Amino acid sequence: MAEPWGGAIDVVVNPLTPEVVQRAPAWRREFLGGKIGVEDDLLRGLSLDAFIEKMDRAGIAHAFLIAVKAGPAGHPLSFRLEPEFVANLVRQRPDRFSGLIGIDPTEGMRGVRELEYAIKELGFVGAHLYPHWFEMAPDHAKYYPFYAKCCELDVPIQMQVGHCLRYSAERPLKSVGRPITLDTIACDFPELKLVGIHIGWPWTEEMIAVAYKHPNVYIGSDAYAPKYWDPSFVRFIDSWGQDKVLFGTDFPVIDPERAMREIEQLALRPSAKQKFLRDNALRLYRLSIPSGSAT
Repeated sequence: MAEPWGGAIDVVVNPLTPEVVQRAPAWRREFLGGKIGVEDDLLRGLSLDAFIEKMDRAGIAHAFLIAVKAGPAGHPLSFRLEPEFVANLVRQRPDRFSGLIGIDPTEGMRGVRELEYAIKELGFVGAHLYPHWFEMAPDHAKYYPFYAKCCELDVPIQMQVGHCLRYSAERPLKSVGRPITLDTIACDFPELKLVGIHIGWPWTEEMIAVAYKHPNVYIGSDAYAPKYWDPSFVRFIDSWGQDKVLFGTDFPVIDPERAMREIEQLALRPSAKQKFLRDNALRLYRLSIPSGSAT
């Protein structure tokens, strides 16, 4: 059930329609089902309508769908969704979804132009990056043209920080995403809106320190169940960092209904809770969503 101020905004969601499931490489199902423990019914995929029903049960009004780029094009273990595919999902229910364009640093200026196209022509609201899939730390020079374009377009870019799990035995990836690397980026691009997603675990306090230092750095709460969040992170959400944290699930990694139940158990102050679940995302992504979007 939505709060009186309207439903939550989930800023990190991986589309999981049956078509997406069919296109995904084998390691993805094995990782989600084995390592993460996602239930079999979810692994078979959810229609857009079924996912909206799940959002409604959780009290989530709006979600950002990622046109993911997990690895370079052509690599046998990469998993990617075309921007047009995600844009089509958003077009079906623009009241409930917005799009995020994935970043691949190996694409160079072609990727920069695609970023601009996704924002200007497809209506996407920001960018998304998995640095570990390219084994380049977030402050690597190859990302800088993308950061500059995000500044020019005035859109946020979210990126995984913290360690990465072992997705596939064939290609274990290096954990290149230390949160402190965002400090370098924020110094070089003080206008860039940076969101460090996956809470930076196990370096969550490092992520908090960077967000506290820079006005343009935020934290995404996704990929880890709220009941396991470090107490320092919960205090940050509830007090001195209440303007700097955005709600997310990284669905299907965390089920939105579970996430919202466990957030209730954190007993956040009402004003901090509203900022965390909704207001900070509205402000940062410059969204206009009616307060009655979720039931």
